[in-house]
Amino acid sequence: MMPALILIFLLGCVGGLRSLTPPLVVSWAAHFGWLHFAGSKLAFVNRPFTIIVVSLLALVELIVDKLPQTPARTSPVGLVARGCLGGACGLALAISTRTRPQLGVVVASIGAIFGAFAGYQARHALVSRLHLPDIAVALAEDAIAITGGLLIVASL
Repeated sequence: MMPALILIFLLGCVGGLRSLTPPLVVSWAAHFGWLHFAGSKLAFVNRPFTIIVVSLLALVELIVDKLPQTPARTSPVGLVARGCLGGACGLALAISTRTRPQLGVVVASIGAIFGAFAGYQARHALVSRLHLPDIAVALAEDAIAITGGLLIVASL
């Protein structure tokens, strides 16, 4: 049970970086057969409509994140969104791994909040102290979130 909870926490952390990346990787992982939701209330996750909508929303998030007027991920609205989406994906992973669902929700939500603050601090430090271009750090963060999320769900 512990390895699954660690992976659930880590997927929550990914949600702290990009809130829609965990739903994206969960839906694609279900599509590829890495996660199994048949017979559960989450069976809709690997339907084509769900995959298309989540993929489009995640793409929009990747673009909007680069805009200067985008609020910080640590703003109240951003934290609530990350906590909720992270928790929903924690629930999905818990169901797929037969872990207690409530525990999956809580662990992933905590991971999402932790990931939001850690990601914010890391990005801010890289830009302000090392004078790296914000766009370069943001693109690297995108790659880390997507690759990390896929590695996490593939490990279950």
